[in-house]
Amino acid sequence: MKLLENKVVIITGASRGIGKSIAEECVRHGAKVAFTYISSDEKARALELELSSSGGVAKGFKSDASKFDQAQELVDKVVEEFGTVDVLVNNAGITRDTLLMRMTEEQWDEVISTNLKSAFNLTKAVLRPMLKAKSGSIINMSSVVGERGNAGQANYAASKAGLIGFTKSVALELGSRNIRCNAIAPGFIETEMTEAIDPKAVEEWRSSIPMKRGGTPNDIAQATLFLACDMSTYITGQTLHVNGGMYM
Repeated sequence: MKLLENKVVIITGASRGIGKSIAEECVRHGAKVAFTYISSDEKARALELELSSSGGVAKGFKSDASKFDQAQELVDKVVEEFGTVDVLVNNAGITRDTLLMRMTEEQWDEVISTNLKSAFNLTKAVLRPMLKAKSGSIINMSSVVGERGNAGQANYAASKAGLIGFTKSVALELGSRNIRCNAIAPGFIETEMTEAIDPKAVEEWRSSIPMKRGGTPNDIAQATLFLACDMSTYITGQTLHVNGGMYM
């Protein structure tokens, strides 16, 4: 059973890690996937081919989600290509970790812009097609750090906490129009980025998690699929914690 048959899904920042896994899961369940990237055209074409190899539909769009005009242009192109937008996954995110006393204004602004403003940009841009269809699911990728904070990540924690407040507000505004908005808060997820971390530190993190392992990108993709499809039609304004039981 394909849970997203013929649904049109936009995923920001889907070139690797969690975003790529979400794109793969959506295509596997019959969605037409539009994903964004900002760097390599070659890698984007390769991902298109990979996602489409099993008969699915996927197309990459070079677009910076943190830029308001580019977000609107992206949605216009997706609607022109696929007819509508059924699901938006605001996944684009970066880190610029350092202690607050050393953090520059640029490091703060860059993280807030990419992680938080991008969600505003894309959510505002998809409102017209979703309101026209009288349905839609918006999913914002927050973090356990947005709930509990983390030393050296004041900018990242603020952006992810902001997404939770944004999610609740959008849900209240759009619920009567049958448009849902939820957040996912991943815990320690093992991706290409964690491969550069000291293995001893990684093992310490794993041992502190009740389930005694780090999460996988597919763990997040499965949660995203649930919130995107019709199994969650009465769920909105919520934050789904996918963290193996990490203490909040």
